[in-house]
Amino acid sequence: MTGISIWGDSIAKGVIYDEARRRYAILRDNCVARLQREAGVNVRNFAVMGSTSEKGLARMQEQAKTAGELAVIEFGGNDCDLDWGYVSEHPEQLQNGNVPLDRFEENLCGMIREARQANMRPVLVTPPPLLAQRYFRWVSQNRDESRILRYLGDVEHIYRWQERYALRIRAIAQREKTALFDLRELFLAQQRMPDLVCVDGIHPNQLGHDMMYNAILDKLHSLALGGSMA
Repeated sequence: MTGISIWGDSIAKGVIYDEARRRYAILRDNCVARLQREAGVNVRNFAVMGSTSEKGLARMQEQAKTAGELAVIEFGGNDCDLDWGYVSEHPEQLQNGNVPLDRFEENLCGMIREARQANMRPVLVTPPPLLAQRYFRWVSQNRDESRILRYLGDVEHIYRWQERYALRIRAIAQREKTALFDLRELFLAQQRMPDLVCVDGIHPNQLGHDMMYNAILDKLHSLALGGSMA
């Protein structure tokens, strides 16, 4: 099966929130680890927790690349995120996210070019949908919830804000004729999606990673046969 190099954030790294230990940790049976251990896929995982597309592009430019591999590009969750402490203190000040949307697009296109110049096949990945109510409670901890809500207007604005980045990824994939693994659609199609997400409202849990693993295996077979991940 085709080898894979991954550039991404905590989703691709396999990070979950461990409620028992009350901290973030790497899930042993995350979907990428299982790809290596159970499916025998050769994976080089350059994902870093907290990474944005800005950092991912720089990291990709520094790393040695292998012709013929898939270059999986998974960003968006941290790019769109806001400085919630600042939001709480200055709800009247508009923010553009850690990486503004147009710059986010430039970074992804830069990574696509990097991959193709190395004779790799780029694959864009949309971020899984966050659970707005759950994520709002999470980022409001030890902060002024009413001031954060004043900035947002309504809690679901968090979902809509993130969705703009996912929509941009889909548009880039179509325009650049790049393979797409629509992780967002995969989660939204699940009947009990909240059961697949950690208490923080944004990271897939063990059930979420199990679901992703099975879906990725199916898509890898499609790509190996020259198909699309869309």
